[in-house]
Amino acid sequence: MRLYYRFCRFICQMGFLLYFRGRIFGLGHVPDRGGVLLVCNHQSYLDPVLATLALHREGNYMARDTLFANRLFRVLIESLNAFPVRRGSADIGAIKETMRRLRDGKVVVTFPEATRTRDGHIGRLHGGFASVAKRAGAWVVPVVIEGAFESWPRWRRLPAPHRIVVVYGEPIAPEAAAGMPPDDLVQRVRGRLVQAQTDLRRRLGIVGLCK
Repeated sequence: MRLYYRFCRFICQMGFLLYFRGRIFGLGHVPDRGGVLLVCNHQSYLDPVLATLALHREGNYMARDTLFANRLFRVLIESLNAFPVRRGSADIGAIKETMRRLRDGKVVVTFPEATRTRDGHIGRLHGGFASVAKRAGAWVVPVVIEGAFESWPRWRRLPAPHRIVVVYGEPIAPEAAAGMPPDDLVQRVRGRLVQAQTDLRRRLGIVGLCK
């Protein structure tokens, strides 16, 4: 891990612990080596940072192309391994870049809901990640982020203090993913995300279980 990346991660970790009273569970489910696709629910703008701030490996991030319009911000996010993807279209270039990074043994973060939740629940997952993971021979790790929606919902301009918890679920090995049709892999991942969020909300005493 680069010193620069480590420093940025440390700053984010301090904010996570002090401002959001953050907790992380299941970190041991993330493989130490090889290509890993972190498949996350999407609650807020904080999610890409939250998904990787506890890892001992650098994260790589698919970010919507409009974020690269500002030159200075583009330099910043590219220095932290972000690459652009066009929303609302089959971006072949982004798919190829994702596969290249996975085959190079990197950790890539994806949000297959494609947009931030409007109510905190996990929505329908777009299935493109399943085909990418199968073709790249990557591990698939479901990741649940809880509390970021309450901290920074779509209608709030800035995040408010609120406990945020990140849970890494049981991974799906490349060999297991290879034997599943893409639709079955998508449903298995979504099932693990919903179950992990439900279990976490029970543990935290949050009323209203997941759909």
